[in-house]
Amino acid sequence: MDFGVWLALVGLFLAGGLTPGPAVMLVVSSSLRYGFRPALLPSLGVSTANLAWIALAASGAAALAEAFPQGFIALKVLGVLFILWIAASMVRSPPGGLGGRAADAPKRATLFARGVGLQLANPNALVFFGALLPSYFDPARPVLEQAAIMVITVTATEMMGLTIYAALADGLAKRFASERFARRFAIGAAIIMAGSAIYAAVVTS
Repeated sequence: MDFGVWLALVGLFLAGGLTPGPAVMLVVSSSLRYGFRPALLPSLGVSTANLAWIALAASGAAALAEAFPQGFIALKVLGVLFILWIAASMVRSPPGGLGGRAADAPKRATLFARGVGLQLANPNALVFFGALLPSYFDPARPVLEQAAIMVITVTATEMMGLTIYAALADGLAKRFASERFARRFAIGAAIIMAGSAIYAAVVTS
């Protein structure tokens, strides 16, 4: 992979990782509710799910989408429905105030699985990895080598962005230990999460 192409890839995923979307809202909500360290588990789940997306990009997702457009539409619809379910779960959960109470956090596997499930269902990820990432592969160079570079780059940039959001949210939680604020934030985060997923699915149809 050329250095210039790699820099473009870094810029793409730095911007993506710092842009509020379903993954960011999940991590921020987890940090506000349970604290910084538990919020890193859904972040790791998101980064793990990205491995599947990179594999899809390496196999030529854009060509697959062109060959089976109805299948990709179905994936987007299912993804939106899953994210709507997660958003509804966030709203229904008791606020319990803020302040980072790790003792009240769900099991580690549950938090990790939420991140994996959300990112696999995320239409934004379908756009980034399915439509954009294949263009960063050079067919004249070994695919596995390029995929390895992308795994390291995407994981580092994604984790950096999500960790920044988790830390900021944890700091916010310590200043605003209010159940009303927690409830309002959960509703707002759920709306942004659902809206982002729906928007991504519609504009790429």
